[in-house]
Amino acid sequence: MSEPAAPPAAAQGRPRSAIRVDLKAIAEMIEPGTRVLDIGCGDGALLDYLAHEKGVDSRGIEISQAGVNACVAQGLSVIQGDADTDLKDYPTGGFDYAILSQTLQATWDPKAVLGQLVRIARRAIVSFPNFGVWHVRLRLLVGGRMPVTDSLSAAWYETPNIHLCTIDDFVELCEALGVTIETAMVLDAEGRPKGLRAPGRLANLLGEQGLFVLKREV
Repeated sequence: MSEPAAPPAAAQGRPRSAIRVDLKAIAEMIEPGTRVLDIGCGDGALLDYLAHEKGVDSRGIEISQAGVNACVAQGLSVIQGDADTDLKDYPTGGFDYAILSQTLQATWDPKAVLGQLVRIARRAIVSFPNFGVWHVRLRLLVGGRMPVTDSLSAAWYETPNIHLCTIDDFVELCEALGVTIETAMVLDAEGRPKGLRAPGRLANLLGEQGLFVLKREV
């Protein structure tokens, strides 16, 4: 039996402007009044922000019951579901944007999930921790053990991340799937844009996170 959900952050007086910096970067990419599906939406912070600040038709999928409860408590339209198994049930082109924030690396089949994202929405927005950042490489080289960082904060034996990748790996996957990268951003550990061009050697070396806007090639 799952533990009762903690009161949602919005119910505790969290101002909407206080959402994570990387989520705000995602929100700025979304046009007002559009249809949005947030996969792995957590406590609904981004959905709540989009609904109230941009007037979007916001829907969400979240695997944890506690997260679903927190979202529903805020009046958000969120169901319990799994990106690996449930995206196939959504109609082609049913949304303007499909968001997968900090979740791709936790899926069983990232290639299939990415393919579903660009099928069900005109554009997909995907972010993930970059395993190619310099200090991760250094810790592996010098320490010889799986690193723990701000972006990869769990020890290897309890991490939900099962398919770690680099920015260059992700770009290569998009090319293999015939997916167009419309926008590519490199973020620091706090989620702020670093001003580096991706893909690129410096982006893969210095970026803590990658943030991409994608669409399938016609």
